[in-house]
Amino acid sequence: MAQPALDSLLIRAERLVAQLESLLPHQLSEPDWGASVAWRYRRRGGASAWGGAALEPVRHVAVIRYEDLKEVDTQKGRFARNLAQFVAGKPANNVLLSGARGTGKSSLVKAGLHAHAAQGLRLIEVDKADMIDLPDLIDLVSGRPERFVIFCDDLSFDDGEPGYKALKSILDGTVSASGDNVLIIATSNRRHLLPEYHADNKSYKHTADGELHPGEVVEEKISLSERFGLWVSFYPFTQDEYLAIVAQWLAHFGLPESAMATARPEALVWAIERGSRSGRVAYQFARDFAGRDHV
Repeated sequence: MAQPALDSLLIRAERLVAQLESLLPHQLSEPDWGASVAWRYRRRGGASAWGGAALEPVRHVAVIRYEDLKEVDTQKGRFARNLAQFVAGKPANNVLLSGARGTGKSSLVKAGLHAHAAQGLRLIEVDKADMIDLPDLIDLVSGRPERFVIFCDDLSFDDGEPGYKALKSILDGTVSASGDNVLIIATSNRRHLLPEYHADNKSYKHTADGELHPGEVVEEKISLSERFGLWVSFYPFTQDEYLAIVAQWLAHFGLPESAMATARPEALVWAIERGSRSGRVAYQFARDFAGRDHV
């Protein structure tokens, strides 16, 4: 056989093997649970690679405390109460943290881990692309004595993504009993986790008595988010709230209270330039300001 023809055959064979790999079940091995309190679920080499998936320990877990989070006291209280119930083995709800970007949704989850790690709470972060493997993860940890949060940050789905149905199935019953040791927590900028279009409004129906009922398209789009038992909504910060967070971070970086008078106009300009008064923008400004000749 001529060399070009052989090379072509090998390429076709490699493509066929890759397609078969994507259909084979992968084996998720037991990690060393003492290596960390937080883990990342990763498919090795991508979704179709040999070797399957693994739980990788997070070597340097960010230290964030509940008291570090400002101007979200209501959200913090609801989240902390539900998580404490879960850690104590009491009934608790899966949680959807949704709303404005940069307002502390992910930080709240990290603060909860820090608060309860000594009591056996562990966190496993899963990308939305890997949500289809949730049943494997839950099977792996179901017999463990620890309490596990399965966490997906910035979760949203496009129509038809496979992880959507897998997550819906898990949310229907994973933590319905007090003896279960898995809690699902997701953050999202979308309340209903799926894109919403103006055309969806056409599916609404009006009854004879004037009531308005969503059609099948809308019902399907809210069916996932409503499976989370606890919704915690975050809203854009006011100017005063934004400046309070700036002051907190300046103090964190060692600046005296008097520095805020100088920082205030610069912090406002910084927010205008970024188009947001979020907690993330306040933190970024404080890092910049403290990194100059102010300390």
